[in-house]
Amino acid sequence: MWNKKIYSFGVFGILVLLSLIFSESKEEPIDFSEKVKISLRAVGNDLLLAHNDSTSLVLPVVEIAPNTYRLSFQNDLGFEPGQLIAAVTASFKKSSLPEFYRVEVIQCSDKEVAHSYQMSATKETTIIPCGQRKLPESCYIIEVKFTTIEASFFGQYGLGLIIVFSVFIFVLLLLSNRKKKLATAALKEEGSFATLGSFKFYPEQNKLVKEAVEIGLSKKECELLALFIENPNQIIKRDELTKRVWEDNGVIVGRSLDTYISKLRKKLQGDDSLKLTNVHGVGYKLEIHP
Repeated sequence: MWNKKIYSFGVFGILVLLSLIFSESKEEPIDFSEKVKISLRAVGNDLLLAHNDSTSLVLPVVEIAPNTYRLSFQNDLGFEPGQLIAAVTASFKKSSLPEFYRVEVIQCSDKEVAHSYQMSATKETTIIPCGQRKLPESCYIIEVKFTTIEASFFGQYGLGLIIVFSVFIFVLLLLSNRKKKLATAALKEEGSFATLGSFKFYPEQNKLVKEAVEIGLSKKECELLALFIENPNQIIKRDELTKRVWEDNGVIVGRSLDTYISKLRKKLQGDDSLKLTNVHGVGYKLEIHP
């Protein structure tokens, strides 16, 4: 029962996290695209000013493919690749854009790549050729492709939260399983007992003891009582009780469960802190009050 609750809690928590991540992701692309266009126009303006051109236009930035953008100019210009790298780095940092992308400077005349570089997560995969060789004055198109796009929530928080949450659920399951194993092992020890209110329950000897008075239990009563002790104050469904106590023996008798529950009630009635209640249409619960 406890494991089922942990599983349910874990699934619910993960669904909530995913809903937050994907709801954030749905809103991100529009804002992201506009931020990229503004940043690239700023890059174009910096390049024109570095070329001593304060009159010609930076043409509208176009998204030519998913996460890929094109910057072009009204007139020809020449510039050092280092100026482009510095302008892109500064503008993207100011707009909080992703740090991983590839930049290509393409010649309008033959569509050949005149210069390119790539910013990656590691130095080994970051490629920045010499930036001092000035590109001659000509018509150029600058294309930027973002190689890693993550919605802000997922990139900064979502993955970490999922990992932490998964570890938390895993630890809870381990503790729960350990607790059950220890309880089961204790009950199986010869002569050991479980305390149940004012009773001592001896499953191996099929009996309850209260103030030196022994109350005999049948094998089925012992099995049922052991299940209730493992899951105190929790509803155990009829199907589960029937399956655990009867089905393993290949026999299921419709009203047997109610009969044995009734017998257990009578044997536990000597302690007012214990109450074996029927949850209509669901199952039974052993209520243990302080």
